[in-house]
Amino acid sequence: MRAPGPLRTALAQEYAFRSVAEDKAARALSYMVAIAPDTPTMEFYATQVLDEARHAMVFRNHLEPLGYRLPEAIEDLAGDDVRAILDPLEDFSLKVMRDDADFVGGVVMMTVILEGALAPAAELSERKWRPLDPAAAEIDKGAGIDEIRHLTVGASIAKEYLAAHPEERERVLELITRGMRMWTVLPVHDLVYRRELLFQQGLAEHGDVVGDYEIWPGRRLIDTTPEERQAMADRWSVEMKESRLRYIGLEEAL
Repeated sequence: MRAPGPLRTALAQEYAFRSVAEDKAARALSYMVAIAPDTPTMEFYATQVLDEARHAMVFRNHLEPLGYRLPEAIEDLAGDDVRAILDPLEDFSLKVMRDDADFVGGVVMMTVILEGALAPAAELSERKWRPLDPAAAEIDKGAGIDEIRHLTVGASIAKEYLAAHPEERERVLELITRGMRMWTVLPVHDLVYRRELLFQQGLAEHGDVVGDYEIWPGRRLIDTTPEERQAMADRWSVEMKESRLRYIGLEEAL
C-alpha cells in the first residue's frame, strides 16, 4: 500500500475525498446544534459534530503513512471531485441548515440525502480493503458504526418531529425530492467507477494477498468486477434509503 501504484492511488483518492466530506459535514452540522428544539437533540448533534470531525482527521491522517504530504495532497488527490460533488451538496445543505434555520429539513438532509446515500459506499470500502489494508478497513468500520447511529437517531428524530408537526410533511417531501434530484446530476458514479478501475488493477497485481477472501457471502473479492461492486453499493444505498423513508413515514418520496 505504500508503493506507488493503483491500490495506493485508489485508497488515497478515496480518503482525501472522504476527509473533505466529513470536514464539511462537521461544519454544516454545527448549525443543527444552534437550532435544535430541545436539549437532548442539541446534545446528539453536538456529539455528531465531534464524530464527523474525528472521521475527517482519521481519513486524512491515514494518507501520511501512504507517503503523501498534507495538506497539499488533499487538493491534488480530490480537489476536482470536491468542487464537482461536495461543494454543490454543501451549498444545498447550508441553504437549509444555516440560511433557512430549517431544523427538520436539516435532519432529513443528513439522514436521507447525505449520510443515508453515502453510508453503503463506506460499507463497500471496509469490505474491499479488509485483506489489502486492514488499518483502513478498521477506520471504515469505526466510522461506519458512528454513521449507523447517526442515521438511526436522525430517523427517529425526524419521525417524532413530523408526527408532532404533520403540516410540515409536504414541504419536507419536496425538499427530499430536490435533494434526490441532485444525485442524478452530480458525477458521483463516475467518481466511484474511476476508483474501482484503479482498485481492479491493483487487485490483479496482488491477487495472492487477497486469496479466497469473500467480499460478501459466496462471492470472492478476486472474482468481482468494478461494475459488480458499484452495483452492489448502489443496491445497498437504495435499500437503506427506502427503509429509512418508510420508517420516518415519508414513503411517498420513493
